Amino acid sequence: MRVSLGHIDIYDDRVATFAKQLGLRSVQLHTPNLLPGTGGHWTLEELTSLRERCDRDGLMIEGLENVPLAHFYKVQRGLPGRDEQLENYQKTIRNIAAVGIPLLGYNFLPTFVWRTNMLDTGRGGAMVTSFNLDDAVHGNALEGYRLTPSEPLTEPIDADQMWANHQYFLDAVLPVAEEVGVRLALHPDDPPVDAPLGGAARIFTTPTALVKAWDQAGRSSAWGLNFCLGTVSEMGGEDAVNAVIDALGPDGAIAYLHFRDVQGTVPAFKECFLGEGNYSPTRVLKRLHSVGFDGFLIDDHVPAVIGDPDTWMDISPEAYCSRGRSHAIGYLQGILEALEIAN
Repeated sequence: MRVSLGHIDIYDDRVATFAKQLGLRSVQLHTPNLLPGTGGHWTLEELTSLRERCDRDGLMIEGLENVPLAHFYKVQRGLPGRDEQLENYQKTIRNIAAVGIPLLGYNFLPTFVWRTNMLDTGRGGAMVTSFNLDDAVHGNALEGYRLTPSEPLTEPIDADQMWANHQYFLDAVLPVAEEVGVRLALHPDDPPVDAPLGGAARIFTTPTALVKAWDQAGRSSAWGLNFCLGTVSEMGGEDAVNAVIDALGPDGAIAYLHFRDVQGTVPAFKECFLGEGNYSPTRVLKRLHSVGFDGFLIDDHVPAVIGDPDTWMDISPEAYCSRGRSHAIGYLQGILEALEIAN
């Protein structure tokens, strides 16, 4: 296993230097600023430029995650025009393959991630985010984040329709991914609550549902799970995490990891530092190793410690290259070295 610098929104010299100073050799980018995709898809030219930029910095691109919202919202919502968006998504997959990027992460959240408090207090006064279903009636505290839709749903979307929309998506794009050798990776629904948030049902909310998603993909090797440990921990703590590892890990259906944790499970939880949440990071890494996982992991949603500007909403390099992120990455590197499973 290896730690990659991940969830990078704005890539520049500062971020590249941060990665190298932490001893990392690769990056994973999240709807990055260097891929505007103004024509409805990520073009070969802009992907080539991104790849060449990272190559010059001596950093391999492990994968990309989340195309711009404007490229995908009709697919998620099952709206007229989704076929055109799917054609563009196919172009993105082909172009990613052409520049040698092996993985594309996606989510299927028409109303995106929800939090009810962006300024909660964690250990020692660190800034963390939290969610309480009772407070969700007041709306999403992530409103204004660049991947949170500004347009409300015109009508509710129930679970059956969401499952159908996801199947429609897979049927359109998986054959292309299989043809060109790109792997698609699904992020679980965060928070994993049964209650619709913003009018859309959430379907990837249990370990069983994640296996069902794999079944929808025909257990294709071109599909995998973006195993967000924090989201799965929200489902049911370490028991839920273990259930996903045991169900998907032995067959190689775990693509990569978002490594974070929370205290508490739905309907209420709070993000926290690694090592003080619902699961033991050491036990989880040992279990992943035991089922043969040898991919990459990234830190995710780190607390903002003293001197750090923010947690989520500030995506600038200044906020990204934080003390909280350095702590999380060093923590993970230490465990991998102690377990002798780092590569």
